[in-house]
Amino acid sequence: MNISQQRDPARPRARGTERSVARRAELITIGRKLFADTSYDALSMDDIARQAHVAKGLIYYYFQSKRGYYLAIIQDSVADLVTYAASGGELQPVDRVHRTIDSYLRYAEHNQAAYRTIVSGGVGFDTEVHAIRDGVREAIVATIAEGAYGRIDIAPLARMGLLAWVCSVEGATLDWIDRPELPRDTMRELLVRTLGGAMRAIEELDPSYKTPDPARRDD
Repeated sequence: MNISQQRDPARPRARGTERSVARRAELITIGRKLFADTSYDALSMDDIARQAHVAKGLIYYYFQSKRGYYLAIIQDSVADLVTYAASGGELQPVDRVHRTIDSYLRYAEHNQAAYRTIVSGGVGFDTEVHAIRDGVREAIVATIAEGAYGRIDIAPLARMGLLAWVCSVEGATLDWIDRPELPRDTMRELLVRTLGGAMRAIEELDPSYKTPDPARRDD
């Protein structure tokens, strides 16, 4: 048998890997909905397997435990949210701030279950979950800082001012997706203007952090 007739041993493995990746992603998508609708403690592995229409062993195979499954769901959701919010790096600073906030709201609006999982997931005592959620907050702070100040290595005062704003945005956005009484454009402009207020407070306490005007863009 010549070389052209030999079977490439990597091909079946690659196909198997692709199937595994797709199956794992499917389980994460299902888990986003399950944990968004029901608290972590209220769902057993039997409940998850039944609602996902899979054998319980399959979830153990991919995630080792319910906690491992939950953490994988949060990490996957966080990656999507950060990617959405950090888009638009080619824009001018003021436009990038608008783009970041608009992308954040669009993500929350169109991925409500995932957003709730990130911001208000059901394992409040879990330090690893806290670390994941703290990480997404820091990523949003860094994105806003780069857009507003042109750098991410900002002083503790500026960081705390932006972090306080991000935390307030989380609560407001949760309420907005539950009661969408405001159009997204109006919600975005409201958050842009409250960000301007936070930045002015930062500048008053540290004049080296000049406030851009995110509410005004040159046409």
